[in-house]
Amino acid sequence: MPVSLLTHHRFLKFRKTLCFSIADVSYLSALPTLDCIEETKTGDPHHLQLQQAMKNDAVSGNLRTALRSLNSMRYPSVNDYNALFYHYLKSSRRHLIVFGDLVKVYFDMKSLGTYPNASTFNILLGGLTSTGNLRDALFLAEEMCGCGFRPSFTSLSKILKKWLGLGNLDDSMSVFQFMLRLKYFPTEPTLNLLISKLCKAGMIGEAYFVFQGLLGKGCLKSAHSYNPILWALCKDGESYTALAMLYSLKKRGVVRNVASYTALVYGFILEGLWEEAFCILEEMEIDGCKANVITYTVIVKFLCDKGRIDEAVDMLGKMGKKGCDPDIVTYNVILRELFHHGRIAKIDEILQVMDRKEISPDSFTCAALTGGLLKRGQLGAATKSLCWFISVGGSVDVVVCNIYFHCLCRDNKSELALSLLKSMMEKGFAPTNVSYNTILNGFCRENHIDEALQLFDHFEWPSNRPDVVSFNTILSAACKKGDSLMIQRVLDRREYEGVKFNVVSLTCFIQYFCTFGKISDGWELLESMIRSGFNPTVVTFNTILDKLCKNRLLETAHIIFRVFRNTGDFPNTTSYNILIHALIREGNYSLTKQLLRDMYSQRLEPDAVTYGSLIKCSCKEGKISIAIQLRDHMLENGLAPTVSIYNTILAAMFRRGKFLDIFSLLKDMIINGCEPDVVSIKILKQATRKGWMKRFPGISKLLEFVMCGNREKETHNGGTAS
Repeated sequence: MPVSLLTHHRFLKFRKTLCFSIADVSYLSALPTLDCIEETKTGDPHHLQLQQAMKNDAVSGNLRTALRSLNSMRYPSVNDYNALFYHYLKSSRRHLIVFGDLVKVYFDMKSLGTYPNASTFNILLGGLTSTGNLRDALFLAEEMCGCGFRPSFTSLSKILKKWLGLGNLDDSMSVFQFMLRLKYFPTEPTLNLLISKLCKAGMIGEAYFVFQGLLGKGCLKSAHSYNPILWALCKDGESYTALAMLYSLKKRGVVRNVASYTALVYGFILEGLWEEAFCILEEMEIDGCKANVITYTVIVKFLCDKGRIDEAVDMLGKMGKKGCDPDIVTYNVILRELFHHGRIAKIDEILQVMDRKEISPDSFTCAALTGGLLKRGQLGAATKSLCWFISVGGSVDVVVCNIYFHCLCRDNKSELALSLLKSMMEKGFAPTNVSYNTILNGFCRENHIDEALQLFDHFEWPSNRPDVVSFNTILSAACKKGDSLMIQRVLDRREYEGVKFNVVSLTCFIQYFCTFGKISDGWELLESMIRSGFNPTVVTFNTILDKLCKNRLLETAHIIFRVFRNTGDFPNTTSYNILIHALIREGNYSLTKQLLRDMYSQRLEPDAVTYGSLIKCSCKEGKISIAIQLRDHMLENGLAPTVSIYNTILAAMFRRGKFLDIFSLLKDMIINGCEPDVVSIKILKQATRKGWMKRFPGISKLLEFVMCGNREKETHNGGTAS
């Protein structure tokens, strides 16, 4: 090929590339200055005068006046229209622009036979995008294609990013699909953001479409692109689908990372497939992905949720052997669960380990410790835990302060909590609505509902008014008390503040109706809630079940249980507990067993209340050995039997004359840290008076020790109180 021809060929290729590059530049870079707007060349002084007048009016934001100048031109060209659009969009009053007027000018221009060029579209597209008129911008981009022009990659990418920023995923997908038609592939960060947001919104199919469509184009190379899809599938109970996807990617040579495998571990455990989860853990190591602290914390959290606390503690040792030290989050998860089970010795051991490793407790540690103690009713220990946290230099933020207010209010010291709050505010403390609502709840617990309502006016609410939780706190107390006048006051105040009631508020009203015998009104309100689009929570249904069962309307309770079964989180363990307790009270043991089997089929684990009801049922039937077995199951599952459960078994043993078993049970009771209460002592005293213990000196000595210890405790408490 001659050199001259080769050079000419390259020149043509370069010119083609250059033209394409220029057409592919965004509005702002293509038209940054007025000089970029090509003006109509004419020697007509009148035309030039009208051009200048149109420009001045457009720059001032006067579209109508500018249009009069344009329409006065004898032959306005596309460049004149472009100048109008450009200067108007650059005007100081562009925030007042009505884009419908501009679109009308655009269509009028076409109807008069003046056809738009690339500059027309670039000017309008840039203006619409920069001012947030994104749907109009996409319409114009499609119109641009219809007229034989190609919108730039940059302009479409900006529209996509803006839609993603606004969280509008349907329109984001429309822009994405339009870009694909033009063979434009968004940048990897934009695609990752799109996939992530789609997954969070539950649009897993759309996310997979985006990923799969661009995987072959080489646009997505990292695990960060597909990990959100794996996590979404696993959270949605589709762990095997996620596993199949990972294997498919593995065959295609796509890189996996620790987060990919952690998603599968999470998913399989969530579905109760522990064996599969641990197989994935082994496969991680084979694949060269070392499990990190997040992976192990996921396992620890699930073990704790299932009450398998000893296995969770053992997992800490395995982490150390694998060279992965637990962090504060891992320890917080375990500490919280240990407190729920009253494992004080193990808690002390873990706190010492944390101290040796110089892991400082945070506000979540404090919440785990005090929250666990409060749930067990150990208010004094919770307060001591809080004081310990402060003494070791823990960060005293608003969360810790709110916990302390909660401790005081649970101890019937709401006035003290309020006084402390005021004192702290004088020193710069900024309370949240949670702070105020905690104190309101304390006053309501102490039956000071009038004072609680008065506090509405005195509190300096962060959002300038109480929230729906504030109203629900007082409303709940008023409904439980049956105080119709207070309920009306709350309603009036709510209307004045403009706060809308939610499903919790309506549940309070249902509780009020059902408590005071207005079952039909409660049922009518439930139906009205559903018709109005409210989704009753499991608490709503449990409230109705509880009141129906207490009014001995078991048949109606069963109808509700069947009709609304699998609505949201209903039924849960509490739902079954309510019905089981009622059935045992009625002596319907066969239906109780059937309900228990149904509970297991729902993958629900019995809690302390469930076991308490079943133990009571066994004792009523005289099946003390079964009651003891149930107590043992509780301990195996990490549940601490309450003193009332022990009292139930003790009473049954005394009735049956099983004296040696009593001795064993009392020893277990003391070993497990469950102190006898007034009822326990009453049972033991009755046995002593009847002389049943004379034949068993060992038991007599133990009983004497227990009763003496209880008397000393009562004397100490009495002295403290006085």
